Amino acid sequence: MGNKGDSLEAFLIGTLSESLGIVAVSDLVRLTGGANRETWSFDAVDTERNASGLIVQVDREGLDRLIGTCAKEAQIVTKAAEWKVPVATVVASSDTPNALGRSFTITRRIDGETIARKILRDKQWETARSKLVTDCATALAAIHSIPLEELDGIELVKDTDSLTSLVEIYDALSDHHPTFDLAIRWLEANRPEPLGPCLVHGDFRLGNLLIGKDGLRAVLDWEIAHIGDPAADLGWMCVRAWRFGGKGKVAGIGGYTNFLDDYETQSGTRVPSETLQWWEIFGTLRWGIICLQMGGDFRAGRTSSIEIATIGRRVAENEYDLLSSLKEQLYELA
Repeated sequence: MGNKGDSLEAFLIGTLSESLGIVAVSDLVRLTGGANRETWSFDAVDTERNASGLIVQVDREGLDRLIGTCAKEAQIVTKAAEWKVPVATVVASSDTPNALGRSFTITRRIDGETIARKILRDKQWETARSKLVTDCATALAAIHSIPLEELDGIELVKDTDSLTSLVEIYDALSDHHPTFDLAIRWLEANRPEPLGPCLVHGDFRLGNLLIGKDGLRAVLDWEIAHIGDPAADLGWMCVRAWRFGGKGKVAGIGGYTNFLDDYETQSGTRVPSETLQWWEIFGTLRWGIICLQMGGDFRAGRTSSIEIATIGRRVAENEYDLLSSLKEQLYELA
């Protein structure tokens, strides 16, 4: 397992011994995925010889902007569960300082699949695919229904102007790209009426959804949840990068109309198709700028993660997707 795994195992036993009576940890395995977190799966045995499957997530070292995100996420997930959002049960969490030296969260492990390629193509997920768009619309409606006063005490960013905030991040990188500049001009000229504010997941997409054969089982990765416009979550689901090669506009599976109809049924709010498509283009630009930021972190030596460096190379993909989406909009207007 190595020194890192050994020290984590000792930490887990010490952390869970009082709350769950854990006396042994086994099968501690680092999972792939998640550029900002370390994620490990493990089994724990208590004094009564009962076994539990658990997941621990730990803030990645080296990036100051990530400090404490695991512990904040645990607060959000706990509240989301109260409002019938499908999430994993939080067992323990802590902000720094602690014996590990980083913020962490431990949750109950739920069986299922997160790898988009398998969900979109393998026969065993056929039933789940048939209801995925409806399941996602239902989950999003539940997230967006949480009263803001229920979130008092959780430190959440209030994003009142997503485009301006994104442009500020982009300008601070001092690495301008003509395609991004073009997309910003189009977005500024075609702003829709806002629908918020509400709790926004911020990264609701394939890859962050745990899927069982019966459908959606848990919404994962709440690290960038914030207060904003609910249409941002819907548009993010439609970004081409998160279709993973599927033909459908929504998560590679469904179409805009069914998605919006299902969301309206569950939430009572009708999101205009033009608003959804604006947020899809915004989401593509946002993902491109995130890739630009991660590439800059690697080049500046703020992280040595090869995964982050690889994501940084995907700027060109987002430029292509933006040009394709803007072309579609121009043809619609013609």
